[in-house]
Amino acid sequence: MAPADKTRLFGTDGIRAPFGSYPLDRATVQALGFRLGERLAGEATSPSIVLGGDTRDSTEEICSWLAAGLGQAGAVVHYGGVLPTPAIAYLVRELGADAGIAVSASHNLHPDNGIKLFSSKGGKWNAADESELEALLHQPTALDEQPKTELVVGTELADRYLASLTGHRSESRPLSGLRVALDTANGAATPFAGEVFRQLGAEVTTLFDQPDGRNINAGCGSTHPEQLAQTVVAKGCDLGIAFDGDADRAIFVDERGEIQDGDALLYLWAVGLAAAGELEPVKIVATTMSNLGLELALERHGIGIVRCGVGDRTVVETMKREGIQLGGEQSGHIVNAGLTTTGDGLVTAIEVSTIISRGARPFSELLADLERLPQVLQNVKVARKPPLEGLPRVAAAARQIEDRLGDRGRLLLRYSGTEPLARVMIEGSELAEIEAMAAELIGVIQQELGEG
Repeated sequence: MAPADKTRLFGTDGIRAPFGSYPLDRATVQALGFRLGERLAGEATSPSIVLGGDTRDSTEEICSWLAAGLGQAGAVVHYGGVLPTPAIAYLVRELGADAGIAVSASHNLHPDNGIKLFSSKGGKWNAADESELEALLHQPTALDEQPKTELVVGTELADRYLASLTGHRSESRPLSGLRVALDTANGAATPFAGEVFRQLGAEVTTLFDQPDGRNINAGCGSTHPEQLAQTVVAKGCDLGIAFDGDADRAIFVDERGEIQDGDALLYLWAVGLAAAGELEPVKIVATTMSNLGLELALERHGIGIVRCGVGDRTVVETMKREGIQLGGEQSGHIVNAGLTTTGDGLVTAIEVSTIISRGARPFSELLADLERLPQVLQNVKVARKPPLEGLPRVAAAARQIEDRLGDRGRLLLRYSGTEPLARVMIEGSELAEIEAMAAELIGVIQQELGEG
């Protein structure tokens, strides 16, 4: 049976959809597993795949469907149960596997879920490979009657990943005395974050660490760090860290309870590496969404920025092309090519916390040189996604805003790769002014593309 030919399966970060609906229905997921195993079998005898995911109640079922398809194609599955997405990327390389699959919808709420693919080198599949696999999925398969595959968790996989987070350090307890609050989003970071921070010497308070299969990201995690911020202040912590559902990103909170996004983390990490002579070339990669204030602050330290499109896969591709070590996004996806092949929220948390711990000043003061321009970022629900530049009224409104901003700001207008949204971002010197501009543009977009 071939999956229904509906929309493109793969977005900017894998497949994502409500569980049970296309393409996260049993037939499509089993076919995906089979076609992936078949494709890998052309390159290796009995290909091996590392498989795991987040804490959603649908994750194990999706893993079972994938394993059924993979098994029929002759692939060997190493199942790790609850694992952060970056753990899958690490374990593929550690085990010498042919591919990895992370089952997660990242920061989305239950009941969404998703599938992310990793190559044998631990990087996310590129768009061309995803398109080839997608084309294979539209060929008939005979998987309708495949029985459910019972999965057995290989606990050594989690142990290996945990050991990787602490094993390479010259200092055994670099976070000794640091008071940290951790919000694990009731997600994949839950079994790991508190344990690794305690091993590294921190005094740890954990929040949202009781996953029940349905509460992942619900009022918590990197998209809702408000309670974490309150806890940091109430308990007198030095900092707080919020992960998303699959722990590939991290957002910090300083000792005052102020939320510090990926731009702040890039700034601290880049300045720290440059000061130690470990940033060569002396540049980082940041997306078009990163605040202009980051660029200006790094410039004062002699550090340049190469801008790229949105998405951690795009960040990594740009880093490789430019030979740059560090890059990331405002969302907290940060990649240090010397340590990881993809965004790893736990690695980011540890490395940035170590910089803060070594600092002679509080976290907030370490960021004193990072002055952000006011920024408005809003999402607009759309019924369709035609090219924005092909919509005369939208294009004209955007040009008028760019003319008004001049060299004092920026406008970015794009679609979400995974959701029916247009994203509007405006930066400028006056918040009220850019809010009014955003409202004007959103009004035009809603008239042209709104859901009605």
